[in-house]
Amino acid sequence: MEKTKKPDFYRYIALLDYEKDGVHVTFPDLPGCVTYGKTEAEAVEEARDVLALHLWGMEDDEEIPPAPSTIRELAAAHKLKENETFFLVDAFMPAIREKMAKRFVKKTLSIPAWLNAQAENYGINFSQTLQKALKQELNIAQQ
Repeated sequence: MEKTKKPDFYRYIALLDYEKDGVHVTFPDLPGCVTYGKTEAEAVEEARDVLALHLWGMEDDEEIPPAPSTIRELAAAHKLKENETFFLVDAFMPAIREKMAKRFVKKTLSIPAWLNAQAENYGINFSQTLQKALKQELNIAQQ
């Protein structure tokens, strides 16, 4: 079965809510996609980051992100308060996909105590050794 190509670019509307403690950001089309900044500039930057990570998480879970609402649709559904405004946020996905693919993950593993002691005596870097062994086992070229 052929996978459908994921879009390189998403654009969703955020709701900025200016409060005494800072600017709260929500995405009406993406429940759970929320962030905050002490200033408007910080909130806008955080909005870009949280949107990209939220969408990456959906893609990783093989969920299809919902079609974004238009500003007109959101304005009709959400009567803006005096301290609120809409803001259009873009997410360029190739960069976040690459970043997430190259991130390191922490793994917990068990080895015999005698082997651990011997490796530590020789100053073995466990992470590098495991990476090398996995690449060898998977026939992946060493880099």
